[in-house]
Order: sequence, then C-alpha cells, then structure tokens
Amino acid sequence: MSLTSARQEATGLPDTHPTTPTLTDLGIHSATLYLQPGVTELYEAALRRGEGRIAAGGPLAVRTNKTGRSPKDRFIVEDDLTRDAVWWGGFNTPIAPVVFDRLLDKMTAYANADGKELFVQQLFAGTDPAHRLGVRFVQEMAYHSLFVRNMFVRPTETELAKFTPDWTVLNLPGFRADPAIDGVRSDTFILVNFSRKMVLIGGTEYAGENKKAIFGVLNFLLPERGVMPMHCSANAGPEGDVALFFGLSGTGKTTLSADPTRALIGDDEHGWTDDGVFNFEGGCYAKVIGLNAEAEPDIYRTTHTFGTVLENVVLGSDGTPDLNDGSLTENTRSAYPIEQIGNIVEAGRAGHPRNIVFLTADAYGVLPPISRLTPEQTMYFFLSGFTAKIPGTEDGITEPQPTFSTCFGAPFMPRHPGEYARLLAAKVQASGARVWLVNTGWTGGMYGQGKRMSIRHTRAMLNAALSGELDGVTFEREPHFGLEIPSQVPGVPDGVLNPRDAWADAAAYDVVARKLARMFRENFRRFEGGVDAAVTASMPDPDAQN
Repeated sequence: MSLTSARQEATGLPDTHPTTPTLTDLGIHSATLYLQPGVTELYEAALRRGEGRIAAGGPLAVRTNKTGRSPKDRFIVEDDLTRDAVWWGGFNTPIAPVVFDRLLDKMTAYANADGKELFVQQLFAGTDPAHRLGVRFVQEMAYHSLFVRNMFVRPTETELAKFTPDWTVLNLPGFRADPAIDGVRSDTFILVNFSRKMVLIGGTEYAGENKKAIFGVLNFLLPERGVMPMHCSANAGPEGDVALFFGLSGTGKTTLSADPTRALIGDDEHGWTDDGVFNFEGGCYAKVIGLNAEAEPDIYRTTHTFGTVLENVVLGSDGTPDLNDGSLTENTRSAYPIEQIGNIVEAGRAGHPRNIVFLTADAYGVLPPISRLTPEQTMYFFLSGFTAKIPGTEDGITEPQPTFSTCFGAPFMPRHPGEYARLLAAKVQASGARVWLVNTGWTGGMYGQGKRMSIRHTRAMLNAALSGELDGVTFEREPHFGLEIPSQVPGVPDGVLNPRDAWADAAAYDVVARKLARMFRENFRRFEGGVDAAVTASMPDPDAQN
C-alpha cells in the first residue's frame, strides 16, 4: 500500500508543527532537526530511511534489533537525590554521575557527526494537569518518534506554545557503548539521571524502552506527592464504576480492559490521586501474538489502521499482518493512539476504583481462575507480584518462567516496595474497593500439560465480579493459599472454578500446589520485617490438607 492511499484511509490524526527549542542545551548543534513532526511526515521519513514498510490497512511495520526490554542494562545515577531514596539491588543498579556525563558527551558527538537526523517530540506523561510530566523526546529513528507520539499525551496548540520540558529522553539506537571503557554492562544502556532530569538510551531499537523509562521516572516522583503509580490498566462501566487491572506484560491487562461494555481509561500505566485515577499515557502498546478478531475486535482493528506502529509483526507477501506468526518473537506489538479504541474515557481520568483485579499467568496451573482477597491477602499478593514471564517479553526469555515481581512491576519501581504497598493499602481502605485475584494462565495442569485459561471464561468471571453478581454467591476456601473461590459464576462450568477439580490427578495438583506455596513463602521472607503480622499470617500453607 502506498503512503497516499494509506493516509486516505486514516480516521484522521492532527499534524502540528509549532516552533520548538533547539538542542543546544544538549550540546547538539549540527544535526538536522524535525520538530514536532506529524504522522504523515514520520511515515515518509521512516520509509525513506528504510526503517519499515506499510502493512495492509496502513500501519507502519518495523523490525528491531532487540525484541524486548533489556532490564539488566538499565541504571540509575546514584547521587545525593537518589542515594537514600532508591531501593538498590534487583532491577535498580547504581551508576556514577561521571559515567552518565561521559556517555552523554559521546552521544552528543555522535548526534553532531555527519548531519544526523533527529526527531523531536514534546509530549506529556499523564492526563492529569496537576501531576503530568512534560517530556522532550529526541530520537534518532523516525519510527520511535511516531511511537512516542502515539503513546504519550499530545499537547494542544496552546500548550505547545508555552511548553517547557521537565525531562528529556535522548534515544540513539545507532550509538553503542563500549562496556570495557564506558562502565556499563553491554553496548546497550538505559541511564536515568533524576538530578539532571534526563534519560539516555543507546544500542536498542526496541521502542518500549521509551515508555518504560518515563514510567520509572513517574514511579519515583509521584509517591512524594501522595499519588500511587500503578502498572495497571483501567476502565469504567456505564455507571462510572472504575476497575483497575494489575499485571505484568502477557497477563491480560490490555485485552481484559478493552471491554466493549466498559470505557477504556488506559491499558498499562496509571496514577491514583485523592480525586481518582488518571492515565499516564495517550496510547496503547498491545501484545498481538495470536490476536483474535472475534475475541478482541478493537485491538485487532488497530493492527490494520493507519498511524499504528506494528513492531516485529511478520507480514505476508501482500503486506497482511500475520498475527499468529511468532518466528521473530512472541512479543509482537501494536502501538496506537488510544482514540483508535472506540469506547474510551476521553479525559483519561475517572473516579476512585470500585474493583481492583490482580492478574497472574500462573504457569503451574495452581491458582484459581478467580478468587476474592482479604485486605491482608491484598497486601501479600501485591508485594509478591506472582506471574510468569511470557516468551519475548524480555530479551532472552524463550519459555514461560515463574517469577515474583513486586508490585506487579518490579523492573519499573525505583523505591522500596513497602512505600507503594502502604500507598495502595491506604487508598483501598479509603475507597472501599473490592480486590480479586484472576489467573489468566494455565488450568488442568502445569504449562506443557494443561491449557491456557479460556478468555471467554475469564471475561465471564470478571463481568460477574465487576457487576456485583458474585456478591450473592457462596465462596469456598481453598486450603493451600486460603483463597475464597465462588461456588458458581454465570456462563462458567463449575469444574473450572476450583483448580484442583480441573486436574485429572488431584494428588498431582496437591504436590504442585505445595511446591508453589513454598516458593511464595520463600520469596516473602524479604518483606516479613516490614509488614504487619496479619499480612504475614495470610501466607500460603504448604502443609495444608484437602
């Protein structure tokens, strides 16, 4: 498809070209700058530069040198601002200011050489004017500029006229570090400097690093204002009742929040203030491997729409996206403005949640498809953050692996998990929200033996929970994890609800359940000293008998 015909089929995305600052503050003075480029301009640049091709229906399809995030290559500059505020260890690796400064100098020299083209977008992270962040994205790749234009909140003409960036992201995939002399782990790096309010990204073409870098920045800044940053999707029912869906990539946040009967607030990142919730983003970054047009029509439609970026999606000879082809990666993605989803909350903000859902893709087939959590279990499962890493979500992950990711987003949480947990507990208590644990993973056996939970059944269970239908049913207590399982859910076979009943061999289920319970307890040892005794008492019991 030609660019002209693709543009003619577009629903219409405004192209604005206001005057923006130069990059002399970064030491960049010789590059060719494209300031606040629009969609068509970015398509033209991406095609001219060989970054991608137009797929059937009009999306820009690209392939990247890395097909997932590189969390081991992410560093935070350790200085007076971060030294005592960041929870060092795990995904928060310190780096000296001199390393950051040296790489910034090298990156600016690279940008100035040979008349490099750079694409500059000024955008907001956050739909709430009281808490949003102005971000200037300086990109080497046109497709990255289109990606952030889709994913963040585009200012109005009036806002652009007085836009002053709070933060700058400099992303040059063509620049690669030399770990032997630059003080980083590999030729790829993501460096966050809170004092200088800058992010440096090099060596990776994976666009998701842009959005997650800013997510991590917000996760550090907002708790000081009493705002709970959350790795969750959110939607609202016809009566305005808000639901939050926590979970890592691949657990169903995007899919389950894109409900035709409920308006989408956002699919991945939100803040919870004293007034309610707000979306950090202006777009969605949906995983599309195996996407089904009937089960997920809204997301499917975006994969055939002008303005969308398709990342590592295989195209047929006629340019048609093959959403079932995972030969490049299982982590195929569609990045699109949220307006492409028909039923949305246009303001990107809503009231306090009535229901909160913790999503997990349990590769062991042990956890129930839906269960109700007590306040103590809410804290326990939030701090535990159990799920499975899905193939391709991170670089080097080729098969599902069980993992505990505290707060359902450990790679993006710079502060101690206890800070986020206390904020969440206070807001849940004040709002009176009900909390549910939903397993979108395996049933009837472990991964490789059982099968993935039916999305039709998951939707039926969620609908019953969000509508209040489960308020009138009885619940039975599962012994290993102490979870309360509904005795019946409209539209769901009774044999699905209790995971032990779904296994052909109940004794084999008990063995695996005890194993997983021990894993939970072992993982939680690092938190026991910082939580109430009631939370610790809610831990699973590996010795429980059926």
